Amino acid sequence: LKVDINKVVQEINNKTKEFEGMKVNVKVIVDENKNVKIEVGTPPTSALILKEIGAQKGAKSKEEVAGNISLDQVIKIAKIKRGSSLSKSLKNVVLEVLGTCLSMNVTCEGKNPKEIIKEIKEGKIKIEES
Repeated sequence: LKVDINKVVQEINNKTKEFEGMKVNVKVIVDENKNVKIEVGTPPTSALILKEIGAQKGAKSKEEVAGNISLDQVIKIAKIKRGSSLSKSLKNVVLEVLGTCLSMNVTCEGKNPKEIIKEIKEGKIKIEES
């Protein structure tokens, strides 16, 4: 097909720089006119959480806390994952991310993620759509 590989690699690097050090799926589509389209997937939610808390892996036991994440960091992850989630609202994607935090023994704002989930569902914590 003879496409400019250096240009393709540069575009992939630009589109994936926010996921540095993480594995992401990349699809390179070349049409009959040699136009190149690059689609980048997102890393698993757990990998994004680990990156935000600066850990290599989650907790080894239920008693151990893997780390703490802020609600702002959870919202940041939710915005990244929003396109690949079945949830329509940012609030619901935030709840999904908090569910992943729960399974990894990662606290949010120093609390069990269940508490934050409850406060969001009760309206005590508002998640603004953006």
